Amino acid sequence: MTEEHVQQVEAPLEEKIREALRRVVDPELHLDVIALGLIREIDTSVSPVVLKMVLTTPFCPFAPWMVKQVHEVAEKVAGVPVKVEVLQQQWHPEMMEDPSLLGF
Repeated sequence: MTEEHVQQVEAPLEEKIREALRRVVDPELHLDVIALGLIREIDTSVSPVVLKMVLTTPFCPFAPWMVKQVHEVAEKVAGVPVKVEVLQQQWHPEMMEDPSLLGF
């Protein structure tokens, strides 16, 4: 299998995961994790599939719940094991798909 073929196979899975993660909504901001830009990377070329995400604040009271939801939704769509890594990177509104959703 060529690298080009692998990339063609991987892209749809990443897109499916991203689309499914739109159902995971931050309970405080009422926006999904994709719109907020919390999902920084989805690597489907490894096993388990790795999702790297940031939190809106290091002390987010909903962090455990959000990470669990991201994991469950991604794993269900992927059909294979998924690992969610929470990055220490600080979130900022410029990471959002559309920062104006928060009034910025």
